[in-house]
Amino acid sequence: MEKKIIILTFFGCLFLNGTYAQLFENQNDAISPTSIGIIVYSNDPETVWNALRIANYSKNEGDTVSIFLLGKGVELDNMIKTDIDIKKQTDTYLNDGGIILGCGTCLKSRNNKKPQVCKFSSMKDLYQLIRKNKIVLTF
Repeated sequence: MEKKIIILTFFGCLFLNGTYAQLFENQNDAISPTSIGIIVYSNDPETVWNALRIANYSKNEGDTVSIFLLGKGVELDNMIKTDIDIKKQTDTYLNDGGIILGCGTCLKSRNNKKPQVCKFSSMKDLYQLIRKNKIVLTF
């Protein structure tokens, strides 16, 4: 019986040691800058606002951030005309050197031939955003 307790204790300690090592390792990753790709496919004002907020916060933390508008997300152009909070977040992102890419097909389907806040882009650009960023968030 005593041997079983010693063996269980030994393996329990090994498990906990591995768990603590993983926690410590993850804390170091959270501190170092990373690259984040954000895909916005919503036209819900609160969702878009939060996507832009996390983009700006991440940039302020030293991360590299890329934004791609897809589907209804390309309606950001219209949203900045009617929502002051979204306009403020968008202006902050762009003024800090951020670039917003927009699906060209989605823009064309909404008759937006001259977008104000995003650059006409393609599926190739979206693919590259996904491949080059360590973290990809969708909103």
